[in-house]
Amino acid sequence: MRLGYPRPVSERRSRPVYETGKGELCPTCGWPVGQCRCSSRGEEPVPARPGCVLRLSRKGRSGKTVTVVDALPQNSDFLSSLASELKRACGSGGTVASGSIEIQGDQRERLRSLLRSRGLAVRG
Repeated sequence: MRLGYPRPVSERRSRPVYETGKGELCPTCGWPVGQCRCSSRGEEPVPARPGCVLRLSRKGRSGKTVTVVDALPQNSDFLSSLASELKRACGSGGTVASGSIEIQGDQRERLRSLLRSRGLAVRG
């Protein structure tokens, strides 16, 4: 080991955790978390009785209110079908964003009954 010189890249024990333009990085592959290409980020199976959390959010939306359905299984088919069903039932727009569903407006009461009728355990 050479004293006084920086260690070569192969011997460094640290790794980048956050990059300004990309945000948080995956600890395994080093890609941004939203674009992670690890095999560890596969599709989760949908449990027999999935749970979810309802919350209201205005952050980053210029004061507009959205209802967020969070803590859902990370399964893209399940999320997209559930999101389209919820949007149609509420008569409003929405999106699937990072493992959660965002529905425009304060739709908590309507979503709570819809999710319970679909067999989900609802909190919040």
